Amino acid sequence: MMNKISKEYEIGDKALDGLISELVKKAGSVETEYLLREILTTAVKLGKESSDKGDLKLVNSALKELRYSFKIFSPYRHVKKAVIFGSARSKDTSVEYRMAEEFARKLTEIGYMIVTGGGPGIMEAGNKGSKTGEDFALNIRLPFEQKTNPYIHEKNKIIYFKYFFTRKLIFIKETDATALFQGGFGTQDEGFEMLTLIQTGKSRPRPVVLMEPKGSTYWAQWLHFVNKELVKKGYIKKEDLNLFRIVRTVDEGIKYIEDFYKVYHSIRYVSGLTVLRLNKEISDKTLKLINQEFKDILTSREIKRSPPTVKETQEGEYLNLSRLVMNFNMHDYGRLCELILVINKD
Repeated sequence: MMNKISKEYEIGDKALDGLISELVKKAGSVETEYLLREILTTAVKLGKESSDKGDLKLVNSALKELRYSFKIFSPYRHVKKAVIFGSARSKDTSVEYRMAEEFARKLTEIGYMIVTGGGPGIMEAGNKGSKTGEDFALNIRLPFEQKTNPYIHEKNKIIYFKYFFTRKLIFIKETDATALFQGGFGTQDEGFEMLTLIQTGKSRPRPVVLMEPKGSTYWAQWLHFVNKELVKKGYIKKEDLNLFRIVRTVDEGIKYIEDFYKVYHSIRYVSGLTVLRLNKEISDKTLKLINQEFKDILTSREIKRSPPTVKETQEGEYLNLSRLVMNFNMHDYGRLCELILVINKD
């Protein structure tokens, strides 16, 4: 069903609005026509309202980076992907480098694709370990050039970004799991942003593994800080620790990622309902358990089985999957991740 065009969002100039309508009819599909109209209207408004060349350059670069990224990832949206973050300074002889290489190899062997930042260190290990053609590299242009590592198997899967914010958006939007190895400010930034987005519901739930190789105390010390300074002082809830898992072997990390999608498939918010799509129907025992244990995150009623919603049916979204629906409070995402973990044990 085509969305109704918002009369409030127009240029207000009949000639310009007419030209936009004409262009939309030639360039867009019926399903996306209203969105393309708004994008073009925004571009024209920006041109009329802003005389700052820097503003226009920023929007232009960001839009082109996003468009190209969508083009590259679009053919692979049906394949699960894991993003690997970690230090660019890790040596190829280090234990974390070897762990990242093995992690990428084993993950691609079970059908995942790998996404890295495309540089040296842990990023290089991720590309090196992945199967041929099963990896992407999202590189960043820096004043001190970050050279693309030599282990990216298909050069058309390398994307160069001017801005960190567009690069990080694609890291999150186009992947289904996150592995964090030790690293500096960049790794911490990527890790905390990932957790923040899940914690606030801006990113759908996903497995986040903090990879702690033998002999390392990196994530153990980090967790000590998080508990002492964030949890105990009330900056985050204890339940937010469910957003990630520290693992000490490659196989443990792989298992956690696989188990996260064992029963849980995906999430959708529809007309005030939170819909959990499942790979199989859960037992009556598990349904009773989650209703008892997770009443605190519901605003009303109970968690119950459901057929696809009208909206999902209209859009043809995973109509073969089982579903649970609930009135989630849209706040306690740490608890929601805990609920998913319980479901996956069924």
